[in-house]
Parts: sequence; C-alpha cells; structure tokens
Amino acid sequence: MARYEHLPIYKKALETAVYLQGVIRNFSRYDKYSVGSDLKDLSRQILRLIVRSNSAVDKRESLRELVENCEMLKITLVFAVEP
Repeated sequence: MARYEHLPIYKKALETAVYLQGVIRNFSRYDKYSVGSDLKDLSRQILRLIVRSNSAVDKRESLRELVENCEMLKITLVFAVEP
C-alpha cells in the first residue's frame, strides 16, 4: 500500500472529518442522528477513497467516486446549516 499521510488532500480531508465530529456534537438530537450521521459517514468515506486512489494502479474509478462523495458532502453541509 502506498503512503498517503503526506498528501495535502488527505491532510485536509482528515482535518475536515475531525472538525465535523466536533461540530456535530452541538447539533440538535434530530439533526445529530440524521444529517450528522450522513456527514460523518461521507467524511470517512472520502478518507477511504483517498487512500484507495493513492494505491490504485488505475485511479479513474476511485477518483470519480471520490469526487461524487465530495459533492454529496457539500450538499449535505447545506442541509446542516439550514434552520
């Protein structure tokens, strides 16, 4: 498996995932278990896809999935900030 800890995208994705964990703690109970759960899952999936893409020979499919998950995270964040 190729090294990935040094990658700027991995560092930012990890920083974002950790940040979201702290923010989700302050969500209302309903949002914590609906939107918060989606945010946590997507941020972890993004980290997994970065690791997978870094070690893959053909990176196209995992990078497509990574972009799709990043877009879904952005959309879910919109729901998180709505009142």
